[in-house]
Amino acid sequence: MALAGVLTLNACAPGVLSPAGPVAAGERTILFNALAIMMLIVVPTIVVTLGFAWWFRAGNKRATYRPTWSYSGRIELLVWSVPALIVIFLAGLTWIGTHQLAPERPLVSKRKPVMVQVVALDWKWLFIYPEQGIATVNRLVIPAGTPIAFRITSGTVMNSFFVPQLGSQIYAMSGMDSRLHLQADKPGRFHGLSAHYSGEGFADMDFSVDALPATQFADWVTRTKAAGPVLDGQGLAALSRPTVNVAPRGYRAVMPGLYDRIVANAGVGVHDEARSGREDNHVR
Repeated sequence: MALAGVLTLNACAPGVLSPAGPVAAGERTILFNALAIMMLIVVPTIVVTLGFAWWFRAGNKRATYRPTWSYSGRIELLVWSVPALIVIFLAGLTWIGTHQLAPERPLVSKRKPVMVQVVALDWKWLFIYPEQGIATVNRLVIPAGTPIAFRITSGTVMNSFFVPQLGSQIYAMSGMDSRLHLQADKPGRFHGLSAHYSGEGFADMDFSVDALPATQFADWVTRTKAAGPVLDGQGLAALSRPTVNVAPRGYRAVMPGLYDRIVANAGVGVHDEARSGREDNHVR
């Protein structure tokens, strides 16, 4: 049984308990602290329950049987005060920790954040880099050790943007512009996914997150700008068609203001917005 447990754990992909950034590390600390606090109640309760069962067993003649006992103020005070104090302490700890890790709160860093605009589509992820003027599909490339400022929306139904090792899943909803700040502390590849059911291709709506050293990230931006198509109105129309298992690819240029147009035209729909964008798709 022990060997089977070890093999099962080894087969699991790294997740929230294997943090690779400050947000995920803070969330793991909250989980562990909450678990430790709750164990202060759970463990003694289990021990006392077993102790009572053993002491008041039928064969123990030393146990005093009190059939007329009905109430004890001291016992009631002990039974209710200790759990109440634990809940108050746990609530305070969670309140402070979660506000420190609020998704919209920028991370403290000497490096300038890199902005990435995220659009959930059927069934793929579009990542737009407005400062670099490029975009990718199903592959998020970020510089390691640099805060990433995400703006997240959906061009279709509701989804949930989640990179377990970096922390904080955020819902991507049509017409909403959600904010999220994450960071990868060191280079590596991490798994991203949609954590909310969104239809037929939901199970394969994954993406990779590649955290690169700053120089390699700059080289990647240069290579992406030198190859691939332009993401204009026609490109968005083709990309927004429902497809599954979409291979990662890049766009060397992006129609200016594309993300804001998708958010603003939520009631129209990404397909209609893509068609209207064909008329004024000035690409820088």
